[in-house]
Amino acid sequence: MIQIRRSSERGHFDHGWLDTYHTFSFADYHDPRFEGFRALRVLNEDRVAPAQGFGTHSHRDMEILSYVLEGELAHKDSMGNGSVIVPGDLQYMSAGTGVRHSEFNASTTAVTHFVQIWIFPDRGGYSPRYGQKRFEEAEKLGRLLLVASPDGAEGSLAIRQDARLYASVLETGQSVTFQLQNGRHAWIQVLRDGLSVNGKVLSAGDGLAASEEPRLVITADGGKTKTEFLAFDLA
Repeated sequence: MIQIRRSSERGHFDHGWLDTYHTFSFADYHDPRFEGFRALRVLNEDRVAPAQGFGTHSHRDMEILSYVLEGELAHKDSMGNGSVIVPGDLQYMSAGTGVRHSEFNASTTAVTHFVQIWIFPDRGGYSPRYGQKRFEEAEKLGRLLLVASPDGAEGSLAIRQDARLYASVLETGQSVTFQLQNGRHAWIQVLRDGLSVNGKVLSAGDGLAASEEPRLVITADGGKTKTEFLAFDLA
């Protein structure tokens, strides 16, 4: 079974300093059809104005991943971590029993464009932790690169949930096959340009949920630039 979530159907708010799209219900946006998918709870696409950002705020019992597409995102947290992530970086914060952090556009001239992902942990009460890793475009080109997993397999970031996140960049006409074991589910999120999944055509910002589909053939067919997308393998 395949369900498509079109970009234009997402929740959208332009706050001036923040232009944000919500794939799932989040903050003041509520859609009872899209409260999340399996353990995937939040999938926001954010564009933050220069020198603006999210002031210090708290989280708990959530696995949070940030994937930068353009610009620079500065992070500080109550665990003592401080870093600037740029395209190619994946940042991970396990909020656990509670953490406070801030996220700001580190540039005074350019917009920061990034995707924020929240995944429920497999249980509550973990100690907070932080991770960050760089994955070059060449590693993602023409393949599904594992970037987050429960056991840190293949050099991925280790997260506290039975979920695997893959990143991929495809040139026009290239295809990859996403194999799912019995009982697993997939979410595909298109970040740049267009692609097709088992013949279903998707554009940037579109998402696709798949259940009882053991094999997804993903083909770049946008034709303008390289296609970039994220693929989630979920219990």
